[in-house]
Amino acid sequence: MTRSLAPIRSLCLAALVVAALPSVALAQTPTAQPSGDTPFNSMAIAREKADACRVPKPPIDLAETAYLRNGYRAILRILIAEEALASESCTCLLGDFTWDQALTALPRFQTSDNPRLPFKVLDLYAQADALEAQVTEACAE
Repeated sequence: MTRSLAPIRSLCLAALVVAALPSVALAQTPTAQPSGDTPFNSMAIAREKADACRVPKPPIDLAETAYLRNGYRAILRILIAEEALASESCTCLLGDFTWDQALTALPRFQTSDNPRLPFKVLDLYAQADALEAQVTEACAE
């Protein structure tokens, strides 16, 4: 009877080894670093040239909530676009502005006395998008 179970045991052992191979391969660390700019070097998304002048996400310590930080980001976008239109500049003005300027400009954009919701972020986004579209149009001419 032990002889008749031997082929079954061999098949089970082979199946176990085959099933374990992918997880063993995934657990191994490469001995050499990949060369070149492969997707495995970094999960960061490469920025396009147009994104180089895009206002980055605000620092976490800028405001208590993401809602407020997003509002300040929109305000900074508005300030930059307004300056580009006023100066008729088609160069990136991002380096000329700071987060403090967005904080200082709050009273101009404030729509509520509620400190947690002092402005309407979607309205600020729409205003920033419209101004940036004007800049893009003016610079395309």
